Amino acid sequence: MKNIFDPTDVQELVSRINNLNPQSQNEWGKMNVAQMMAHCNVAYDMTYTDKYPKPKGFKKFMIKLFAKNMVVGPKPYKRNLRTAPEFLIVDERDFEVEKQKLIAYLEKTQQLGAPHFQNKESHAFGPLTSQEWNTLFYKHLNHHLQQFNV
Repeated sequence: MKNIFDPTDVQELVSRINNLNPQSQNEWGKMNVAQMMAHCNVAYDMTYTDKYPKPKGFKKFMIKLFAKNMVVGPKPYKRNLRTAPEFLIVDERDFEVEKQKLIAYLEKTQQLGAPHFQNKESHAFGPLTSQEWNTLFYKHLNHHLQQFNV
């Protein structure tokens, strides 16, 4: 797996994103390309903003129990998996706005580096190692870039 904290790997991701255009077609799923980037931005919004309330109590327990290993483990995502409600993007989004936001989040994450993320509390999973953060970020974005054949 590539390293979201490595400048070369982030530049490769940015290049792949720059190969997208508003007419890019998905190979599976329902989202268009702008919605996909907005969907990917949710993971960073949850990390860097208070836009989404954190799950508490039983809901947090269930998310940790059933979703954590899938999200931070090395096994690739299957196509057409259900997503958490916060990640559902059904309205139209501005391609350029979402693209620039995603690139900025990638660059910010890389610049903060792995030490910043070591044992950092995640939105729903509790503290994660920097490797788990890398998996969370890279695996998800790579999955959706493959969805749009870049």
